[in-house]
Amino acid sequence: MQIDVNWSPEVAEEYPKLAVCIGLISGVTVQKENEQLRELKKAVYEEVRRKYSIEALKDDLTVRAYRDFYWRLDIDPTKTRPSGEALLRRVLHGDDLPNICTVVDAYNLVSMKTIVPISGFNRDRLAPPFQIRFARNDEIFTGIGISAPMFLTTKMLVLVDRKQILSIYPYRDCDYTKITMETRNAMIIGYGAPRIAQKQLTNAVETTLSFIKQVSGGEIAAMQVFQSNSG
Repeated sequence: MQIDVNWSPEVAEEYPKLAVCIGLISGVTVQKENEQLRELKKAVYEEVRRKYSIEALKDDLTVRAYRDFYWRLDIDPTKTRPSGEALLRRVLHGDDLPNICTVVDAYNLVSMKTIVPISGFNRDRLAPPFQIRFARNDEIFTGIGISAPMFLTTKMLVLVDRKQILSIYPYRDCDYTKITMETRNAMIIGYGAPRIAQKQLTNAVETTLSFIKQVSGGEIAAMQVFQSNSG
């Protein structure tokens, strides 16, 4: 699959140098859980519990960058926390991450470890090319884990393909394109924010692809960074 991401002129003007990193992995075998995943979780839990504390988390530069970005996107980060921070807080409070499946759990681990929001999609349900644009007022989106469609606002960013909204950037993914036990080919995306370096995104996606291969097999097919107009 060819990776191609376009930024709408409005987004490029509002958020110059905003970037995303996309990686592809093919031929994965998705399981509910396995020993490799259990060992990986244990190691990453220990790592983040040594590195972070709940009390100091609000002052972390990456946490601050995504919280500030959420405010600009008309999302209250005190009510809807950025995904990496939310996952990290859960583990720092002594809880485990939810067990979804090996691929999803792998990218959730990396999101927690790096605080970078990460999504995974079933590549065989995508219709590239992709675009990042502002949502239209009252545009409808059906996300994972919600019982009724959401009505979007014009401040929200969305990642779209030719057929559908794939995610509300950077926090909720489309139900139709989610990773399932039947998924064989996946696309991973790491979402940037102002003040987040491209190197952080590439490190997050590289680690994600490595973790997925470790717990679900497959072959890494491609990885690329896309940046909005530098203005």
